[in-house]
Amino acid sequence: MAIINHEYKSKVVWSGGRDGDGTATAQGSGVEVPINVPVEFQGKGGGTNPEELLTSAIASCYSITFGIIAANRKLPIKSVETTATGVVEQNGAAFTYKSIVLKPVIYMEGEPSVEQLKQAEEIAHKADGYCIITNAVRGKVEITVEPTIAKG
Repeated sequence: MAIINHEYKSKVVWSGGRDGDGTATAQGSGVEVPINVPVEFQGKGGGTNPEELLTSAIASCYSITFGIIAANRKLPIKSVETTATGVVEQNGAAFTYKSIVLKPVIYMEGEPSVEQLKQAEEIAHKADGYCIITNAVRGKVEITVEPTIAKG
C-alpha cells in the first residue's frame, strides 16, 4: 500500500504581547477564529486559545472517529455529544498539559439490541485509539474516556 501524506495548513496572525489579539485560520476550510491569551494566564481572554483548541481537537477527533466506526458496524447511532475537560498544570513559570477527560454521551436510535449496546460501549472505549489527534499526544497527555450509552 502506498503511503499518502495529507497536509493541513494554518495561518496565525498575532499582534502584541500577553494582552494582544490574533486570529487562527485553517487554510483548507477558511474557518477563522479569534485567539487571545486566557485570563488564567494573565491575558485578556475573549478569544479561544491553544489549550481550548487542543481540547476541542481531541473531542472532535474522538466523536468523528466513533461515528465512522459505528457507521461501519451499522449501529443505529443518532448522535454523539462529547464533553471534554483539559487540565494544564502550572508549576511556577512552567506549564504542562497533563490530561483530557472525554465524556461522550452516545444516543442510539429506537430500541437497540443488547448486542448493539455492547458494541457501542466497546467502540466508545476504543475510538480514541484510532484518533489521529489523540495518537499525536499519546504518551504526553493522559486521555480518559468515560462514555454513557443512551437509548432514543
